[in-house]
Amino acid sequence: MNEVTTQPYPSETEKTYQPHAQKTSKALLGLTVLLSFVMLAPFLWMLGLSLKDNQVLMMGTDAVFHFPYTLQNYIDISRNSAVFRWLINSLIVSGCMTLGVLTLSSLAGYAFARLEFPFKRTLFIIILMGLAVPEQAVIIARHQLFSEFHLHNTYLGLILPGLSMPFGVFLMTQFFRAIPKEIDEAAVMDNASKFKIFWKVLLPLTLPAQATLAILTFLQSWNDYFWPLISATDKSMFTLTVGIASSQTNFAQSEGLGFLSSQAIFSAIPIIIVYIFFQKHIVTAVAGGAVKQ
Repeated sequence: MNEVTTQPYPSETEKTYQPHAQKTSKALLGLTVLLSFVMLAPFLWMLGLSLKDNQVLMMGTDAVFHFPYTLQNYIDISRNSAVFRWLINSLIVSGCMTLGVLTLSSLAGYAFARLEFPFKRTLFIIILMGLAVPEQAVIIARHQLFSEFHLHNTYLGLILPGLSMPFGVFLMTQFFRAIPKEIDEAAVMDNASKFKIFWKVLLPLTLPAQATLAILTFLQSWNDYFWPLISATDKSMFTLTVGIASSQTNFAQSEGLGFLSSQAIFSAIPIIIVYIFFQKHIVTAVAGGAVKQ
């Protein structure tokens, strides 16, 4: 006698859950699209302004929605030697600061995670306390100190303050601690020195953290306005942010709103490129830091 098998019917809970999940997914998708538009709207508006003639914008900014568009503002930037000087200054300062922070944070992180020395915990806490100290609280003392050593209007004067990054030390320390110590022991069995263990074995394993720290440091340095405004009084030492701000006198009547918008777009291009190509490392670093060994 043949047995008849019946398929179980979905329960009422499953029937009501599926439409509810679909509605939730659609709502989240709609919210994501809305938030994306809110984030992109200022950039798109600025891009539209940069593609309009300055004389047209003087009659009203609603002209941004109408043809024709022009690249004349970007052509004017290519002929402006001051803008390229500011761009070079920003690249030098941001690049050197990023390399410096990566080097110092990696060395400090390895020391706090793997080495034993007096007052290690105390020093680590003192460094973390730097996260709670705003830059404005030490700006006067820093300005006087840099004046004594004649560091204003120099690349060194713009780079040095950014090298003290407590977050970088904390991030690298946590990543080194997450690496199993058995790896160190295996390297010691091969007669590897402490520096070789750091340089050849452990440091390559922290590449996601280094990429994240490099991106955050570069973005912070590139967008920094407060200290370069105080330290760089010579126009030839302006960074791009300070240089663009110096052009905005009298509500941009001298340069034109379209030209200033094209400068802002021009300054944002390196940031966009860096983030597009390296954003995946941020996700990797966060996911890796969340894993408990």
